[in-house]
Amino acid sequence: MTNIEQTQAPHPRLVKKIENEAKKAFALSIYFGVWFCAISFLAATIASKYPIPLGMFGFAIVKGALSAKFLLISEAAFPIKVNKSKGLIRSLLVQSFIYVGIVLCLNYVEAGVNGLIHGKDFWDSLKDFGKADPLRVAAMCIVYWLIVCPYLALSGLKIALGTDATLAILFGHQSEPHEPSSKS
Repeated sequence: MTNIEQTQAPHPRLVKKIENEAKKAFALSIYFGVWFCAISFLAATIASKYPIPLGMFGFAIVKGALSAKFLLISEAAFPIKVNKSKGLIRSLLVQSFIYVGIVLCLNYVEAGVNGLIHGKDFWDSLKDFGKADPLRVAAMCIVYWLIVCPYLALSGLKIALGTDATLAILFGHQSEPHEPSSKS
């Protein structure tokens, strides 16, 4: 292999890795965005806010993208590990709490930075996160944990079984055009 071939060989792998991470971030942003839009819609209907303000959905989508980013940061710091002898749920349970804790911390920092951007004191903005109500923060953590668990279960399945097997389990076997479909 020449020097030129050696320097070009890692490039396609790096591009593919970046492409896969971007797809993962986009899919996770959509996943969280849908959840946060649904929660915002529910909150608006409970509060009887009619007509439903459409701006809250844009905020929910941005919040979904930020939460996806925060979860990916957590995942990079503490990669998902599946211990087959413990099973999927027990393997991921503690990790899910760690992820929620990291995301909660990052949300506090986001609130402080947002306060700085709007001319407020960082620490005051930090304290105002969740309207300074510990029950509200706890409720947000529970909802966030419930949103994160299916993602972690899917990721754990992909790690344990492989992407193709996981997709086949969830969506059925995708037969090739030349392959006869099996009837079971």
